[in-house]
Amino acid sequence: MRDKQLVAFGQRIRAIRKEKGLSQESLAALADIDRSYMGHIERGEKNITLTKIYQIAKALDVRPSNLFD
Repeated sequence: MRDKQLVAFGQRIRAIRKEKGLSQESLAALADIDRSYMGHIERGEKNITLTKIYQIAKALDVRPSNLFD
């Protein structure tokens, strides 16, 4: 069973990504993360590092805190 916090985090990334009109592949490239790994993050299947959070936030042009509910 997936962790509710990880799922919520992934959903927030997906929502911001879509608001910005980015594909998952584009976001992954901007964040220097493998596209399949980005998919795992968005589905709440991975507990990622703080470094990855900052990479994703930078790629989305948001503050890292914006990635949390």
